[in-house]
Amino acid sequence: MIKLDLQSRLPIYEQLKNKIGELVLLGELKPDDLLPSVRNFARELGINPNTVQKAYQDLERDNIIYSVAGRGSYISSNIDITKQLHDRQLQKAKQVIIQSKDVNITRDELIKIIDDIYRKDCT
Repeated sequence: MIKLDLQSRLPIYEQLKNKIGELVLLGELKPDDLLPSVRNFARELGINPNTVQKAYQDLERDNIIYSVAGRGSYISSNIDITKQLHDRQLQKAKQVIIQSKDVNITRDELIKIIDDIYRKDCT
């Protein structure tokens, strides 16, 4: 269901949050769907339970999931996941641009990359 890139610079908990958000956005996870328990999910993914717990806490803070004591964590039914994912992605893009600027990648170089990517999506 979810594959994580253990070699990525993006923290594992962030990858997990993003993957769950994507699954919600794609309709593969629906409101009130039960997520795996922290321990089971950690075992399934081969990661530390604390990592799953951190991802779940962040998702709950963002109102993407909710928890019921003794029952587990569920996908929230009153979320605007599209806006949240949009805002989160813009933040990541901003960080990448700042890092690129720090290593002397020019504005023109970045715009060319963006234009190339969007042209490929439109053809």
